[in-house]
Amino acid sequence: MTDQPYEGQYEGQYPQGYDPYQQQGHQAQQGQAWPGYQAYEDPQAAQQYTQQWQGQTWETQTHAHVPAAETAYVPQQQGYEPAHTAPGAAGLAHPSRPSGTTAQGGASSEEAPDYGPATVAGNARITDAQRARLEGRSPIIEPGMQPAALTALLGLLLAGTAAIGSYALLVPLVVLQAVTAAGWFRLNGMWPARQGIALAFAGGLTADAVLLVAGREHGPAAILGTLGVWVLLALVSQLRSHADPDERMYGLMATVASAALTIVAAGHLAAEADAVTVGAVAVGVAVLARALPLPTPASVIVSLLAAAGAGIAVGGMTGVGAEGALLGAGAAVCALIGHRVASYDYPSRFVHFTAGVALPLAAAAPAVYVLGRALG
Repeated sequence: MTDQPYEGQYEGQYPQGYDPYQQQGHQAQQGQAWPGYQAYEDPQAAQQYTQQWQGQTWETQTHAHVPAAETAYVPQQQGYEPAHTAPGAAGLAHPSRPSGTTAQGGASSEEAPDYGPATVAGNARITDAQRARLEGRSPIIEPGMQPAALTALLGLLLAGTAAIGSYALLVPLVVLQAVTAAGWFRLNGMWPARQGIALAFAGGLTADAVLLVAGREHGPAAILGTLGVWVLLALVSQLRSHADPDERMYGLMATVASAALTIVAAGHLAAEADAVTVGAVAVGVAVLARALPLPTPASVIVSLLAAAGAGIAVGGMTGVGAEGALLGAGAAVCALIGHRVASYDYPSRFVHFTAGVALPLAAAAPAVYVLGRALG
């Protein structure tokens, strides 16, 4: 250590023999250094402090390819055109660029929309209902032509077997009740719900058995009595549940409604055979007409007119006669209500092929029974 102070330290001078311009020229030959990094005269010393990248590079081949259809729907931003950068680089800033500028240069970050951080697998896919709301469309989608064709096919099976006898009618009726029980729980977002579906389906089978034993003349008593017993069973099953009170109440309502629809579908077995034939055909025709690509008001009118025409045609082949128009129109009204319920809140494809197929026929059963008795 020396007691002599450094000469020129406070006078803005450099040591003897030091040329700052020569050092700047030497740095320019070696290449421009990163901002904030200290330059070294010795190349070996500079190499010692040089950052070496030894991690894995951004390799897009190591990650699964995400189709464009599965990425999130992002509404178009007006007044801003995103930069054309490499995938995953949207949220990375250039290290030597100030934070106030973007990848396009000169544009302030306050003018650009805020996006989330860069991801490897892409954004999560939004639901169809959310996409419909973002696009300003209704989130309610009707089942379509394929479920309508299945409804018409099941209606033809009900009409044909009703003309044969009660035990023949029981086969397509059991299929209708099973699809009704499963579709209602899925329509309410409860899946899997095996206990509730089994309980509702068992209620439908019990109503069928009581009707076969008691006869069609005791149809209302058999259906209402079975429904009352199954409401008590649904209460007991939910009281034994360990779920939260809100979830138990929601499960109770879904179970009771599913059991009610499944048991009410047994009204086809309690109704007159000719009324079942006319009503089932009218429901199938109405649902097919409703699936046509027409505006909703026009589609409803066409469906009712088609069902009335089918009622007249089939009624002429049975003992119902021209009064089949009223029976067909009444069954079509109930069927369209069930069709609308199956279209609630953008349901899934499974809902369309269960509730969308079964609810029109199940909802039409009371009208078929009441109008068949009144007109018969």
